[in-house]
Amino acid sequence: MAVLKFNDVGMTAIAACVPPKVYYNKDLNQLMPQEDVDKLIKSIGIEQKRFAEPEVTSSDLCYKAAKRLMEDNQIDPASIDMLLFLSLTPDYVAPPTSSVLQHRLGLPETCGALDLSQACSGYVYSFATACCFASNPSINRVLVCVGETMSKIMSPRDKVNFPLYGDAGVAFLVEKGDFGEATFLLSSDGAGEHSVIVPARGFRNPLSTDSLVDKQDEEGNWRRDIDITMDGIDTFNHAIRVIPKEVKELMRITNITGDDVDYLVAHQANKMMIDFIVKRLKFDTNKVPFCISKYGNTSCCSVPLTIVSELVGKMEGKKRLLMTSIGAGWTYASAYLNTNNLKISPVFDY
Repeated sequence: MAVLKFNDVGMTAIAACVPPKVYYNKDLNQLMPQEDVDKLIKSIGIEQKRFAEPEVTSSDLCYKAAKRLMEDNQIDPASIDMLLFLSLTPDYVAPPTSSVLQHRLGLPETCGALDLSQACSGYVYSFATACCFASNPSINRVLVCVGETMSKIMSPRDKVNFPLYGDAGVAFLVEKGDFGEATFLLSSDGAGEHSVIVPARGFRNPLSTDSLVDKQDEEGNWRRDIDITMDGIDTFNHAIRVIPKEVKELMRITNITGDDVDYLVAHQANKMMIDFIVKRLKFDTNKVPFCISKYGNTSCCSVPLTIVSELVGKMEGKKRLLMTSIGAGWTYASAYLNTNNLKISPVFDY
């Protein structure tokens, strides 16, 4: 595993934008009997999520979030030295969406731009990457845009994935300041390659007319090869086995206990999974915010969206955050860090 430590760089501001269109899981009775719908909602904890309109992309949601962040905090676009864009659903294969956003946001041509793709663990990975840049003497401010339109890569006839995923865009600012030490723990296990996968949007399996044809699996789910597919049982079992170990190892490295953590912000995969992990870690449930009931699993947006949705008005002064996530791959990422008067703009509609 990779252990990264940084001193006196951290997150100073964050904002989130979600599509106005709400999809309610209670309406899933076209996929399954109403009794099964009710059981599913109770199990996964997702009552509703947001879906972007066909013409709205992840970068559009991020653009709005970044504009709100800069306006609310009087950030001069010329002061941004680096822009990172994280998404499974970018605008293009080429050019990089980060450079498109750099231009749209009016950032200077001296601003570096980089695209990242890391699925559900991506926020913590992107935060670590931003800290790497911000630790450089010549870089003062790194703007990170995290966006997903998962609704565009899932089938509405998929009983496994369609109830889970939603869309969102988040922007956060990383810069130098009085933050003390931040520790990131990053690891991976590529044996999980096929557990969560979009089979045909890359170059291992090139797009073809067959990729666009709905196919039924043995459990009655209909998907195209360009839609996301997940082995739900394998994903659940893997997460509850690995994540507690990862978090305990991070706590050992940083020499902390649960008393040293103000909030544990976990990837919002599903409520049952998070509850199991929290119970195994013996964490105070009052320290574990949830936004999954309102927004579903928003992939790499889920941890920062939880911060914006549930911790607005609660981050005055210095706070200690422990964040953890697991994503396709498998990839794992956890972090223990301080915030100092983190400025949170409330979640708003696109």
